Amino acid sequence: MASLTVPCPHCGTLNRVPEERLAEGPVCGRCKRRLFEGQPVELTEANFDAVAARGDLPVLIDFWASWCGPCRGFAPVFVQAARDFEPRLRLGKVDTDAQPNLARRFNIRSIPTLVLLRAGREIARQSGALGPAQLSQFINQALRG
Repeated sequence: MASLTVPCPHCGTLNRVPEERLAEGPVCGRCKRRLFEGQPVELTEANFDAVAARGDLPVLIDFWASWCGPCRGFAPVFVQAARDFEPRLRLGKVDTDAQPNLARRFNIRSIPTLVLLRAGREIARQSGALGPAQLSQFINQALRG
């Protein structure tokens, strides 16, 4: 039985979850909260490495800002993707105004920008707002490659 290491989005604890039980709503062994809630995780400097740079699941990050019209229009598409793709991957959001060091760390030059990480390393990037079908295509192609 293969297990995956899944960081808790609430407390950062690493949890070992049997792969076939990911879709059963696993909870964190420490804080007892759900590991997947069908919502993107708000990422900050304080929790970024604990949630996005560790574990076995890929993490898709939406770099955005509240003043950005395309970012606001893309937000519901990204939320729906969290419902559709969890627990296959984790989705997270970084507010570039509130987290400028994370934006610099990933060399974000325009928003919205999507960055897909695997084991903390960037494996794909896409700038600009996407529709639901385009986002699904981006995710599926990036995870295959």
